[in-house]
Amino acid sequence: MRSHVEALMYVRTAVNSSLTLPPETAAPSSRRVLLIAGALIIAATYLYLVLVQPTEIAGGPGSPAGLITLLGFLGGGALLVAGILPGLTTQAVVLMPLGIALNISFGQLAGSLGLPIYVDAVGTVLVAVLAGPAAGAATGVLSNAIWGLFNPFALPFAAGAATIGVLAGIAARWGMFRRIYLAPIAGLLTGVVGGLLAAPVAAFMFGAAGTVGTNAIVAAFRAMGDTLIVAATKQGLTSDTIDKLIVFTVVALIVYALPRRTRNAFAFVRRHRVLLGQPSPKPTAGEPLRPERIPDEGRAGEK
Repeated sequence: MRSHVEALMYVRTAVNSSLTLPPETAAPSSRRVLLIAGALIIAATYLYLVLVQPTEIAGGPGSPAGLITLLGFLGGGALLVAGILPGLTTQAVVLMPLGIALNISFGQLAGSLGLPIYVDAVGTVLVAVLAGPAAGAATGVLSNAIWGLFNPFALPFAAGAATIGVLAGIAARWGMFRRIYLAPIAGLLTGVVGGLLAAPVAAFMFGAAGTVGTNAIVAAFRAMGDTLIVAATKQGLTSDTIDKLIVFTVVALIVYALPRRTRNAFAFVRRHRVLLGQPSPKPTAGEPLRPERIPDEGRAGEK
C-alpha cells in the first residue's frame, strides 16, 4: 500500500513540474521581453524623428512632437530599467543616477563653453563598463530624456546616447578595457556609429545647429561646397570620434583608479573579467563547479 502511495505522489510531482515553469527560467524570459520592448520603442522613436522631421521639437517637450519623443524615450528607458533592475547589484543601481547626473552636468558645461565636443557620455560609458550594455543604454536614454526637459536640443539624441551605452558595454565585455590603450580605439569606433546616428537628427531637425564649436565645423564643410546633410555627417564623425576617444580614455582611468574592492562589487565586471587582473568568476549558488585539473600527487612527488 505504501509503495502505491509513493508512486502516486511521484507521478503527481512529475506532472506539476512539467506544467509549471521554474521561477529561475521564467524570470530571465520576462526580463528579456522588457529589454527587447524598450529597445524597439527607442528605435521607433528615433525613426519617427528621422522620417517625420518635426522641427517644432526645438520649442520644447510641450509640442505634440516633443511629447511623443519624450514619452517614447522615457518609456523605452523605463522598460530597459525594469528589465535589468532585478539582476543589478546595489552598487549598480546607485551608479546609474550618478551617471545621469554626470552626463547632464558635463554636457551642459561643454555646450555653455561652446566646445566642438560634447563630453555628455562620461556617465553612460562608466555605467556600461561597470554594469553592462543594458544599464549603459538605460543611463544614456534617460539622461537625454531628462536633460531634454530644460534643453530641447538634447532630447532627440537620446537614441544615439542609448547606442553608445550598448557599444561601450560590449567593448567592455570583449576586453577593450583590460588595457588602457585599447579604450581609445573602442571610443573611436563608437564615435563613428554615434556620429552617423546623430547626423540626420541634427540636419533635418535643427539645420545642423549646435554649439559654437560644432557650428564652426559645419560652416567649414559648407564652405567647401558640401550639402547640409553631408556637412552635418562630417561634423558628427569629427566631433563624435574625438569626443568618444576622450570619454573612453577618461572612463578607463577612472575605473582603474577605483579601489579593487569597489570594482569587484559589480557582477558584470567579475563575470566577464572586464578589467586587467580580474580574477576568474566564482560560481554562484546552485551553479555546478567547473572541473579543474588536479595535479597527480604521486607524479608531483617524483619531481
